[in-house]
Amino acid sequence: MPTLNPPLAFAIQRVCFDEHYQPSDSTRITTNFANLARGAKRQENLRNALKMINNRFNALARWDNPGADRYAVELEIISVQMRFGADGPGDAVPAIEVLKTHILDKQTGKRTEGIVGNNLSSYVRDYDFSVLLQRHNQNRTAFSIPDNFGDLHGKLFQHFVHSEAYRQNFAKPPVICLSVSDNKTYHRTENQHPVLGLEYVPEASSLTERYFKKMGLQVRFFMPPNSVAPLAFYFFGDLLNDYTNLELISTISTMETFQKIYRPEIYNANSVAGACYRPDLKNPDHSITQIVYDREERSRLAVEQGQFAEEHFIKPYQALLEQWTAGPLH
Repeated sequence: MPTLNPPLAFAIQRVCFDEHYQPSDSTRITTNFANLARGAKRQENLRNALKMINNRFNALARWDNPGADRYAVELEIISVQMRFGADGPGDAVPAIEVLKTHILDKQTGKRTEGIVGNNLSSYVRDYDFSVLLQRHNQNRTAFSIPDNFGDLHGKLFQHFVHSEAYRQNFAKPPVICLSVSDNKTYHRTENQHPVLGLEYVPEASSLTERYFKKMGLQVRFFMPPNSVAPLAFYFFGDLLNDYTNLELISTISTMETFQKIYRPEIYNANSVAGACYRPDLKNPDHSITQIVYDREERSRLAVEQGQFAEEHFIKPYQALLEQWTAGPLH
């Protein structure tokens, strides 16, 4: 059975994501968060985004909340670094960044954990999609996927979720919440959840879905109450029963807010998804939030982070990683 020798170890760092958040000068923090926290309007951006999250949370958590102001969501950026062994060769390499939600009940003063995951930024994923996939298709007339595409990233992600570092820091498996694909059609089903809302199913799986499946994640699509488009929820286990309503609301309110900022054509559209829905990133009938976001920078940083992963992790340890990836998870 192929094993990593020395073994791959993970270290977790936490940074509070609030209106005072500033990206580190020495590392490229998750591009989504750093994007909002730069420029002349950085603090206004952050303050408005957090207000949107809290308003949406209280709108969904309606019970015993007559003033729609009982709860506040607190966010942490979870940065994961990896290296070979505690004292292994080379420097620690930035690997994954996710968000952790916490729920503050202002009526009782109780603070409870929400869900870890939500957003996902991954250096190896950036390499796969922004470097390897682009390079593979550079001179091809028809788009194709490289052999074993996503195998390494899937193995790394599952290795992290099963690691001692994860178990010591988080009580439940992660849930990642992403946008639906703009090149797929989704059909509404009769299934409805009180918090997640109306369930949709796609006509066919997307490349993202297949990629996340290699990470061990299932996917379901729900449009929460008073939303205009479904969200994609990637998870282990049983999404509807493994998490409380407040935990699910913390993810919905956080990620729907970010999607309204990042993809207003879909998530801030002026019309609601119908029974048969095809997302459109060129939809002109949408509203813009008052939050400044630079899409071009996000794409550029994805390429830079992918190249960083290639230079500092994939190439130096290529033979070892290929052997390990080909073997079973445990």
